[in-house]
Amino acid sequence: MQILVVGASGRVGQNLSHILTQAGHQVVGTQSHPGPADLPVLDLMYTTVDEIAQKIQQLGDFDAAYFVAGSRGKALLQVDLNGAVKLMTALEQLGIKRYIQLSSYKADRQAEWGGYRDDLTNYQIAKFYADRWLQEKTALDYTILQPGILVEDGPVTGVEFMTNQAGKNTIATVAQVLADLVQHDNTIQKTITMHQGDQSITAALDQL
Repeated sequence: MQILVVGASGRVGQNLSHILTQAGHQVVGTQSHPGPADLPVLDLMYTTVDEIAQKIQQLGDFDAAYFVAGSRGKALLQVDLNGAVKLMTALEQLGIKRYIQLSSYKADRQAEWGGYRDDLTNYQIAKFYADRWLQEKTALDYTILQPGILVEDGPVTGVEFMTNQAGKNTIATVAQVLADLVQHDNTIQKTITMHQGDQSITAALDQL
């Protein structure tokens, strides 16, 4: 498959791009602005939907796209929310149906936040509207992954999906789950919470 990874210069995006490439996919990763990574720039903040669509067309003929970009709290409305929505709209214009979005634990269910990471409330709000737009306003074949707390270091672990506890997740595990989602059509139209657990990723995905 030819796969677009939006946000490939970030922690998750770098891992994800490597895993997808190792699996034999043709991967094009983008970054939001010029940086140390040798990646094409896809600006989600200042460009229009049509400009985003044109840029994606220039980059390749994609079978699937990932949104794993984030502003790290610096531009939540412009990137984490509106940037995601503009990307979804551009993908629909181009007829790219398969779309996988990295979100945050139960971001689409405000009533269930219950004090979870009060320091991330603004981030959760941005993700709430991005997730809800994807679920309710698009016809994309989407999967939303909502991990709990991300841990920088550590290997790929087992998982637990559809959990009611935020828990912890190594970045390596989140990236591996994201990479495997594109091969699991049974996850289309599903929003998946996750944290580390005892089940293998493949077995857990097969059971969704």
